[in-house]
Amino acid sequence: MLSKSQVKYIQSLHHKKFRDQEGAFIAEGNKVVSELLQSGQFVCEQLFGEQEWLHDNEILIRKHFSGDLQEVKDFELQKLSALSTASQTLAVFKKMQPKEIVVKGRITLLLDTIQDPGNLGTIIRIADWFGIASIICSIDTADQYNPKVVQSTMGSLARVNIIYTDLQKFIHKNNTIKIYAAALNGKNVNTLKGLKEGFIVIGNESKGISPELMELATEKITIPRIGNAESLNAAVATGIILSHL
Repeated sequence: MLSKSQVKYIQSLHHKKFRDQEGAFIAEGNKVVSELLQSGQFVCEQLFGEQEWLHDNEILIRKHFSGDLQEVKDFELQKLSALSTASQTLAVFKKMQPKEIVVKGRITLLLDTIQDPGNLGTIIRIADWFGIASIICSIDTADQYNPKVVQSTMGSLARVNIIYTDLQKFIHKNNTIKIYAAALNGKNVNTLKGLKEGFIVIGNESKGISPELMELATEKITIPRIGNAESLNAAVATGIILSHL
């Protein structure tokens, strides 16, 4: 049985304040936990699972985790889970220190106030698919270690370097890199096919890119609209733009 202190500690990690204090986060789900274990990028502190999952995955787990395997029932996992429906496993990992950002000769994503955790997680997964090494987030973008973000990445969190900083200062510091801002009116993204270097700026779900950042853009780019939809989801737009580049 789980102790009250275990339950309290893991539930506290649902909140950014305590994730920052502890330097830890939770990951849920068979695929996500397995991917993060195998990545070697995150140190696993605790691992909980239903008996069947622990038995079926023990060989894999023991290659990457030497601690206690804590068998729990489904109703106990539900107490720990930040999701509406708990999966068969949950793990506590230490946060990873951001790596050095390399922007020369690369496409880098800049996210301006992406607030929906599902959108951020999906963007991280999309970046991983297209080989984007780094994502630079504004300070007020959703936390990469939010449980819903971690879940949405499906393990890609281990393969994409993510930092949070003042985007204007970051752009000024790297002022030799061209900035392409996703907007409703701009140059057709098709014309940028084959782009090898640049910052792609994706804006807030409802407000778009802030005026201050838009002023710094080398060029506005847009996905040609055929129908009458007012806008595209931020993650969908990111995927379409990267597929054209």
